Amino acid sequence: MKNPHHLLLIRFSALGDVAIMVPVIRCLYQTYPGLTITFLGRPFTKSLFREFENFNFHPVDFGEKHKGIKGLWRLFKELKNIPFSGIADLHSVLRTHLLTLLFKLTFFKVKKIDKGRREKRLLTRSSNKKFQPLTPTIYRYTDVFRKLGFPVELDAHEFSFKREFPKSILTHFEVKNKKWIGIAPFASFEGKMYPLDQMQQVIASLEKEFQIFLFGAGAIEKERLEVWERSYENVYSTAGRVSFEDQLDLMPHLDLMISMDSANGHLAANYGTPVLTLWGLTHPFCGFSPFNQPVTNALLLDRKKYPKIPTSVFGNKIPKGYEEAFRSLTPLTVIEKTLEIIK
Repeated sequence: MKNPHHLLLIRFSALGDVAIMVPVIRCLYQTYPGLTITFLGRPFTKSLFREFENFNFHPVDFGEKHKGIKGLWRLFKELKNIPFSGIADLHSVLRTHLLTLLFKLTFFKVKKIDKGRREKRLLTRSSNKKFQPLTPTIYRYTDVFRKLGFPVELDAHEFSFKREFPKSILTHFEVKNKKWIGIAPFASFEGKMYPLDQMQQVIASLEKEFQIFLFGAGAIEKERLEVWERSYENVYSTAGRVSFEDQLDLMPHLDLMISMDSANGHLAANYGTPVLTLWGLTHPFCGFSPFNQPVTNALLLDRKKYPKIPTSVFGNKIPKGYEEAFRSLTPLTVIEKTLEIIK
């Protein structure tokens, strides 16, 4: 008998936010065998879901096909005849509100994420800050499925098997008998990015003993990473040389990923790889820590010296006097923590 359960998941935003969903989806499939999921998202996130069966990826094109109100109506018509058991709005923005309203009017069961916007404002405001840990985003996702009638327990999560080692790595890089460290030095906003000159000091020290794989995207990041690659014997840049899919397949084979509060930390954590996160003007209390990582794997700035941290959820607000705050996290501290974790 065909399983009747079919969920529509909607999340249009950044790669890291989508990556946080992966452990939840694993738990859904584990808890509800035969479940079918359709995911509505931007094309660049499709590779995150290669491990899943009974999974349909429905890409959105807000530049042309699905642009504006007419585009949302077209998107609704593409999906409205599918007998979804429930629709999970995991984004909760104006665009998803308009789209899910159409589903509600045709009697679909819809539940949306509570992003805790007010709590985050209290946590990130400059004065009278309410400094306390907020519900992690991954649990906000699970709450949506609970409301839809599909509760899951993250404690029962099982990591997927390691994917085959990407042959492109062997083509482009010399694989040595050393432990492997991935480093993703970039972030979407300056307030989340460790100063590059200090990161170079970290790389220069670690590459003497370990093989370093650098992760990034885009022309500017690619150029910077290639400079480091040319400067050090055991440093290799994957940017522009290895496909995104092969970068993902490399991550489970790393012994450690060093990441900002950004997507690569979540991607590596989803494979069970230890992740060392460097937090600048954001903070784990905002609810975006990589999955299943110990709190000791997060290096934070001194809030006695910089009490306005977190200054924002996204790292896009740098108060006066905080321009050099991230520099207070010394390369030596990062190096020593790396050695502690990896050895």
